[in-house]
Amino acid sequence: MVEYLFWIALFIIIYTYIGYGMLLYMLVLVRRLVGKRRLAASAKYDTLPSCTVVVAAYNEAPIIRQKIDNTLGLRYPTDRIRYIFVTDGSTDDTPALVSEYPAITLLHQPTRYGKIAAVHRAMHEITTDVVVFTDANTLLNPDALIELCKHYEDKQIGAVAGEKRVYAGEEADASAAGEGFYWKYESALKKWDSELYTVVGTAGELFSIRRNLYESVSLDTILDDFMISMRIAGKGYRVVYEPGAFATEMASENVQEELKRKIRIAAGGIQSVIRLKKLLNPFICPVLTFQYVSHRVLRWTLTPILLPVVFILNALLHFSNAGIVYLGLFYAQLAFYGLAFLGHLLERRALKIKITFIPYYFCIMNYAVLGGMFRYFKGKQSAVWERSNRKQSLKADYNR
Repeated sequence: MVEYLFWIALFIIIYTYIGYGMLLYMLVLVRRLVGKRRLAASAKYDTLPSCTVVVAAYNEAPIIRQKIDNTLGLRYPTDRIRYIFVTDGSTDDTPALVSEYPAITLLHQPTRYGKIAAVHRAMHEITTDVVVFTDANTLLNPDALIELCKHYEDKQIGAVAGEKRVYAGEEADASAAGEGFYWKYESALKKWDSELYTVVGTAGELFSIRRNLYESVSLDTILDDFMISMRIAGKGYRVVYEPGAFATEMASENVQEELKRKIRIAAGGIQSVIRLKKLLNPFICPVLTFQYVSHRVLRWTLTPILLPVVFILNALLHFSNAGIVYLGLFYAQLAFYGLAFLGHLLERRALKIKITFIPYYFCIMNYAVLGGMFRYFKGKQSAVWERSNRKQSLKADYNR
């Protein structure tokens, strides 16, 4: 029985982090071979849909001018573009700085209710065909809006996810470098998800939706971007991925900030799984359910719990002389977690050895999921949006 449990748990872990990506890529190859390759989206510049860019900014005075200059510099037909910045609750100069730009509609109120409340307020002001959401602490490439909005000629597309890029710099610590690697892998999965059927969720740094498909979510929603896009997917529309539109942001300021951010995301993941129960029914949309469970649900629920279970079961099998296979797997796990612990020690001493980056970040992610579960079920996770403490410079080369 211990052996059966060990192999089942190990299979789920490997499938979650490696196997799904391999299976997904093979399914995409099969789709291409049978002649069902997705056609590249194209739209003439003068036929792009009307669009509103929405930025929710809370106490972003140090970087808001750079964000505004970047936003106003994005290429798009001038007669079909609007800009709305919501600065609710900001106590610094953010509202005053935004008000200096007549091209931008400023929405501000002194009371702070959270990011999703700010988004709801903005949506009441929007009449354009498409809405683009982007965070205040990110920079977009010049053609980002065109690349996103060209997809809406296809009536089956309800939302478009841009690519998130994390700029760590040469001085990056283990968590920052690991975050960058993680998002490169995520980008590959999103590309294949999109080609197979749909992306399962969008990153709040940059995504767009059809305005008429917007469905408000509860004000206590933690991952509003994920919930909004997945509700659109649940209606039968595709959410596609467009790597030609990307948002660049700095890595987290330090490991503590990254861990805090991951715990919040994990709590939001648990909340989303509970509230999106309909998507777990394979009889409604089997491909969407397959992608959703494989890419998101397992990561946010079962798999992080199975990691310590597999280690304990492996130790029991090894010390009971169950076989050389268990010996090898046990010491492989010890080596992996040893590298992660070494990464932790080196990070505290501001030393860098790249081989420790991925194990260390992997452990941070899964520890954060367990922490997020605890915080969510204890009711300690607030939906009020807080500005992420990331490195303040936004000097990344976002044209690359």
